[in-house]
Amino acid sequence: MPSRRRALLVLLSLTLLSVASMVAALAAGSLSLPIVDVVAALAGADNVAHSIVFDLRLPRALAAFACGGLLALAGALMQVLLRNPLADPYVLGISGGAGVGALSAMLLGLAGLAVPGFAFAGALAAMMLVFGLAHGDGSWTQTRLLLTGVVVAAGCGALVALILTLAPEQKIHGMLFWLMGDLSQTSNPLPALGVLVAALVVALPFARELNLLARGAEQALALGVAVPVLRRIVYVTASLATAGAVTTAGSVGFVGLIVPHLVRLAIGNDQRLLLPASALAGGSLLVLADTAARSIVAPIQLPVGVLTALIGVPVFLYLLGRSRP
Repeated sequence: MPSRRRALLVLLSLTLLSVASMVAALAAGSLSLPIVDVVAALAGADNVAHSIVFDLRLPRALAAFACGGLLALAGALMQVLLRNPLADPYVLGISGGAGVGALSAMLLGLAGLAVPGFAFAGALAAMMLVFGLAHGDGSWTQTRLLLTGVVVAAGCGALVALILTLAPEQKIHGMLFWLMGDLSQTSNPLPALGVLVAALVVALPFARELNLLARGAEQALALGVAVPVLRRIVYVTASLATAGAVTTAGSVGFVGLIVPHLVRLAIGNDQRLLLPASALAGGSLLVLADTAARSIVAPIQLPVGVLTALIGVPVFLYLLGRSRP
């Protein structure tokens, strides 16, 4: 009971952190707004703060929260699927496929919805390629899936390098910003929020089965879990979550790697609590990172992926050092 109470307390704390991060995102920027003005704008006051909050900052903050939640949720699912607490959703080539799609659209001179559309199509293509190759003659193991994903990711990386080489100089800046993670062009957060809700709705009913799968496939099978079907559901859900995040924010690393592992250290490995807690923590982290990215050297905006990497690398090295036998 104490451990469950602690887990619920962590969930409550993460919920409050999510609210606080959103408020900070609405208040901070090249033009700082007092909290009173932010609250008044949210309440419907017709002032300058209303335009800044609703036209600029709120859509971006919601998109950042959705993308962070999607990446952390995908990371938690992939860590169960591969039975590796340091697995990352990008390792299976989904991000690389999205990058190839988005950069192809930019190279062709397309704009608007074409870039996220191409990115999502590239992510789906990479997902189907990895799943098809990993399935092969019907056998399907974590090792085979991981190796196939690494190879596909390497191939996507080569295609990205080729596109950057062929791209005209005036397009290079936008391409590199997208590859490093960029939320400045986000105007509609609803698709990413919808994907986040859908992913949670799909994943949470299988939380008990995921707890058994985390103990090993043989034990899960012995207890009546349809392991092959569950693996497919987890893989598709995690892949689509990653694709939704990458399509919206570009390539943002380390959120799906670090957040689930830190949450697991705080509340344990019960997927019924871990999955929603990871979504809350990942969303809060990316909102705070994006707020810092557009505020540290304002009016210049940094790629949010740079800040998540600066945070993630030392945290990852620390966790790696702790995991040594």
